[in-house]
Amino acid sequence: MDIGEKIKELHTSLPQGVELVAVSKFHPVEAITKAYEAGQRIFGESRVQELLVKHEALPKDIEWQMIGHLQTNKVRAIVPFISLIQSVDSSRLMECINREAERIGRVVDILLEIHVAQEESKSGWDYDELVAYLQSEEAATLHNIRIRGVMGMATNTDNETVVRADFDRLASHYTEMKQHFGGEFNTLSMGMSDDYMIAIECGSTMVRIGSSIFGNRY
Repeated sequence: MDIGEKIKELHTSLPQGVELVAVSKFHPVEAITKAYEAGQRIFGESRVQELLVKHEALPKDIEWQMIGHLQTNKVRAIVPFISLIQSVDSSRLMECINREAERIGRVVDILLEIHVAQEESKSGWDYDELVAYLQSEEAATLHNIRIRGVMGMATNTDNETVVRADFDRLASHYTEMKQHFGGEFNTLSMGMSDDYMIAIECGSTMVRIGSSIFGNRY
């Protein structure tokens, strides 16, 4: 099955209300073009330099999302066109995105990355620290970002019980926060190629799928 067929199959099989982000990081423009021609418009990248090259080379109706760790010194380069920054994992990054968005008169959509996996190496907010920050005076001044939801990654394991527990915990945080934020807070991004079906069962509204579409990284 080629890339286009995989995209069409996913568009048909994903439940209504679950959005597909095709994770195109490390894959060439030619591969992304095949997915685009099959109807995919949302792509996720993890490195700013690669994202800039692809944004320049590919059609302008693509919605680019930043899904990898974002350094504050790279924010200015992507703020003019980025559709969604999923991996916002610190107050410093939130404030930087807000500052750069204000500079150019944009409101940038973001997701807050929450750490739920067992690996300490994975990034993301501690949930209690996140809640405390969102209640702070500093957070109340961030008028040029719009918090659309949360994202996270499960523990890298074949143990489905562990993965499901991680997703359930993230979904619980999302539900609790949604009561505070209201209608525009509507995105729970969790689930990748190996575990997206479990994530959907746990309430995911957005899945990030790469290798199942594009194959192994180039």
